[in-house]
Amino acid sequence: MTLTTDDRLAIHELLALHGHLVDDGALDRLGEVFADDVGYDLTPMGGETLNGIQAIRASALDLGDRNPVAHLVTNIVVAEHDGEVTARSKFLGVRRDGSVGSGVYEDVVRRTPDGWRIAHRRVSLRREPLRP
Repeated sequence: MTLTTDDRLAIHELLALHGHLVDDGALDRLGEVFADDVGYDLTPMGGETLNGIQAIRASALDLGDRNPVAHLVTNIVVAEHDGEVTARSKFLGVRRDGSVGSGVYEDVVRRTPDGWRIAHRRVSLRREPLRP
């Protein structure tokens, strides 16, 4: 598979859409971002792997007021290796008190009849600075 410029743009917009939907509380639209069989891996943060869109939605609802008020995605790098398309990006999560957390999304994306969707996401928090 050769990724076109249109593919890359669509994947960048896909990653950005996630933050808009979550911040707007539009959890009923997560199917526009995630594949139905998505795996959402929170194990690097001490959590579990959520399976399916409904599990992601339920987890967001369970967080309630602990959800960030803003999800910002940047430094997106899209690659293709042996037919698998990945997107690695940095995120900032702004909390109600103004504090900010940062981390990395490592996504496997898949082209579907409805467009690109995240098939697997691994979420890691960045807690320590680089120590050369």
